[in-house]
Amino acid sequence: MFKNFVKRILDVARPLPDGSKRATAKSVATAKSATNAATNSATKFGNKAASKKAKPAFATYPAAAHGIALDSLSRGAVITARTLQEAGFQAFIVGGAVRDLLLGLKPKDFDVATNATPDQVLKCFRRARSIGKRFRIIHVMYGAETVEVSTFRAPSDERVETDEEGRVLRDNVWGNQQQDAERRDFTVNALFYDPVANTVIDYHDGVADLKAKTLRMIGDPATRYREDPVRMLRATRFAAKLGFTIEPNTRAPIKELAPLLGNIPPARLFDETLKMLLSGHAVATVHVLRAEELHHGLLPLLDVILEQPLGEKFVMLALARTDERLQMGKGVSPGFLFATLLWHEVLLGWQKKKARGEHAMPALFEAMDDVIDQQGSKLAITRRYSGDMKEIWALQARFERRNGRFAFKLLEHPRFRAAYDFLLLRCESGEVEANLGEWWTTFIDADGSAREAMVKGLTPAPNAGKRRRVRGKKSSDDEPHAVQIAVSPEP
Repeated sequence: MFKNFVKRILDVARPLPDGSKRATAKSVATAKSATNAATNSATKFGNKAASKKAKPAFATYPAAAHGIALDSLSRGAVITARTLQEAGFQAFIVGGAVRDLLLGLKPKDFDVATNATPDQVLKCFRRARSIGKRFRIIHVMYGAETVEVSTFRAPSDERVETDEEGRVLRDNVWGNQQQDAERRDFTVNALFYDPVANTVIDYHDGVADLKAKTLRMIGDPATRYREDPVRMLRATRFAAKLGFTIEPNTRAPIKELAPLLGNIPPARLFDETLKMLLSGHAVATVHVLRAEELHHGLLPLLDVILEQPLGEKFVMLALARTDERLQMGKGVSPGFLFATLLWHEVLLGWQKKKARGEHAMPALFEAMDDVIDQQGSKLAITRRYSGDMKEIWALQARFERRNGRFAFKLLEHPRFRAAYDFLLLRCESGEVEANLGEWWTTFIDADGSAREAMVKGLTPAPNAGKRRRVRGKKSSDDEPHAVQIAVSPEP
């Protein structure tokens, strides 16, 4: 089996598409070198042809065994893998895409791994760019689709830059396919699919773990978590998303090493948080995070929010609605989602400031800034999303002001719909009276005359129509005169 695999790789080794002799020779030499390394590695660890008692280096599953339908593949990923193979390199679809295909799920994206270096990959494609410092990868573009291509990597050694906790800071040490499989986090994510030969290659019994619904770390879990603490968050996300059980040895170090999440750059932590909350299984993910005591390190305020009766009900309701929308294929605004997570901290700060005698709207904006600043040191919420959050929060106070033209003006606000959905969550969680949300729902559906009647039928708000005297400039005869200014009721 392995000899046939090696023969197939050598058969597809041919010159680069651009006909460059120098590049072609180098490419073929690289492919042969990688193949020889893989052959030697397989011989070292055991090959059926070499020893009947030894275990094969990997298992190969043909089409009849894995059942992956070719029409479920990304066109861009297939073209990328085929182009690299025709240039003399190895190339496979890898990671979560293979896992999801074997589980009968639709992959969110497709990644390709190859023994070609980033510079060699760039030579094979006209629309490609290099990104990343810690792990240098290539993005190959096909219209709206982007395929991420990475080079096989070797296990960590003295050439890898780490911090004092063992977290990998920079790593561009190339390796072969077997070494790349060892570098991946979980066995179910270490599967390689060849779209040309239509076969799956498995070095770490990932297929067996998929069938057993088990999430198992490759290598020593504590060491792997120290190399990249985000793996602890990935473990909880995959367990929740796939309904898998975290293998005991994989789970054991998580609680002890959870504080290492404090070393993760805020921008990367924000990206991982978005993946968890937008996975379509956010409710299940939060339950796993709490069980593993990881919510303290992810959102510093999340544990406080979930300990408040109204706060927990509101947050879990928002996450459940988010999951429903994603599972129906609808879009979700990250700004809206983070606004729900942090709203009760804003509300608490707002109430404290008003109790000290501060005016309502200035107090609300100060409370919003305080919460955003507190989160900014740990979770790099981008300005784009924080701007959306502030607008949604600020509009909540305006829903109370329905007299006169206030309701009509609010209806025209660009963020009205998001703020209205936010209000309905507050009503459903019991934070505000349900009749407020019902009034706005009726107002939205009504025609012009009906809306006018609804506004006229409102009971005048306290202090409505009251006026105060504001001293104006003195007249020429030094007699003061009063200027009447209407004061709108505060929410």
